[in-house]
Amino acid sequence: MTITNALQSGRTVTTFVGGALVVVAVSGCAGEADPSPSRVAGPQQDSMQTPATPDYKDGDYTATGWYGSLPSHQDVTLSIAGDTVTAVTITTPAEDETSLGYQQRFTAALPAAIIGRELADLDVDRLAGASGCSEGFMDALAKVRADAIAD
Repeated sequence: MTITNALQSGRTVTTFVGGALVVVAVSGCAGEADPSPSRVAGPQQDSMQTPATPDYKDGDYTATGWYGSLPSHQDVTLSIAGDTVTAVTITTPAEDETSLGYQQRFTAALPAAIIGRELADLDVDRLAGASGCSEGFMDALAKVRADAIAD
């Protein structure tokens, strides 16, 4: 059996390498990488379990997200219907011209990245060249998720 066949079948491969016995247990890892622009990272789940996706109450939720060393913040309002983001409003309160530029570019790009997506699936990393702004958004998003969780 070749290593390629072992990868496809999920078997143990035993071979000699340089006079040493090598035993490798190989689990299948075929498939393509997730092509979506954002993912939710979390603990690995048993392949037989389906992770529970929380249900969120419909409505408008506002939270302040903090980021950076200054520190900077953004006020984010998300409208949610059927666990999906239907609208977003985000402030650009920076007074520094450079920071304000990052916030404005982030604010302009955010709706296209999140509207129509499920709240549970959002994970904005770097958007419009603004990694700090995305940290602030993710901080606010965590608060919105906690407030919107259905009982």
